[in-house]
Amino acid sequence: MIISSRLRNFGLLTFLLLVAIHANAQQAISLYGGAIPGAKPTPADYVEETITREDKIVRTSKVSKPELYIYQPATPNGTAVIICPGGGYGILAIDKEGHDVAKKFQEIGVTAFVLKYRLPSDLIMKDKSTGPMQDALQAIYLVRKNASLWGVDPNKIGIMGFSAGGHLASSASVHYNDMKIDNQENISLRPSFSILIYPVINFGQYTHAGSVKNLLGETPTDQQRKYFSSEYQVNAQTPPAFMVHANTDKTVPVQNSLRYNEALVKNGVSAELHAYQAGGHGFGLYNKTTKDDWFERLKNWMQANNW
Repeated sequence: MIISSRLRNFGLLTFLLLVAIHANAQQAISLYGGAIPGAKPTPADYVEETITREDKIVRTSKVSKPELYIYQPATPNGTAVIICPGGGYGILAIDKEGHDVAKKFQEIGVTAFVLKYRLPSDLIMKDKSTGPMQDALQAIYLVRKNASLWGVDPNKIGIMGFSAGGHLASSASVHYNDMKIDNQENISLRPSFSILIYPVINFGQYTHAGSVKNLLGETPTDQQRKYFSSEYQVNAQTPPAFMVHANTDKTVPVQNSLRYNEALVKNGVSAELHAYQAGGHGFGLYNKTTKDDWFERLKNWMQANNW
């Protein structure tokens, strides 16, 4: 699946102005500097929809203008994480699985980028199956290209995702060479590592049916199902991964993480999996069924790997 595009890159001045903001502030930038490759003209009635709670946007849908929300620590440690919220490729749980998580990273010195990616839609995309992954790879490109402006080491840029966002993060981890963007500098689009929280991995027996339908339509082919089942695409160059899942997850079965972990181990790739006895699906930062804090486990893993 190859997409050729010509993206208009942001000027240096734009990024310098963004970096000059208060260290603890959070700013959003457009993911593309101009027209989005592979996009159709957005219909007039295709308007972004949000659900708010206590003056915060907790969910958003019908995204046609993807953005990166930047959370820069006061003292960056050089590591960056691009966060993909979940929502079955139908909505984005952008607060619980995006902004809240970015703030946690910011507290420990990690520069975080919340990705408000386009949700698959035939109305705004020529190929809806590749639209979200194009946005994820474009985000990696922008962060790596401009790493020095945010105090980021280009070799320490990871991608993170929850649920369907975990599918997007794993897809970017195994298909980073499949999709061509306007990358004249030939910057690597391979994430340095991935963080997958109750991720959708398998598009077959153990999948989340809604994610498959939203991304591939009503009747995906066997070839499509295999291509988007990330465990079948792992090789020795796949980035190391940290995974969290609950054994009681009825929405996205734990077999998704188990299979991805098995594939990584088989290919000699470093991996760590925490499977909790309970917690269900969609618990975000806090699995209330355990006294354990998975974010602390993640921090230990990142420190052990010099991230």
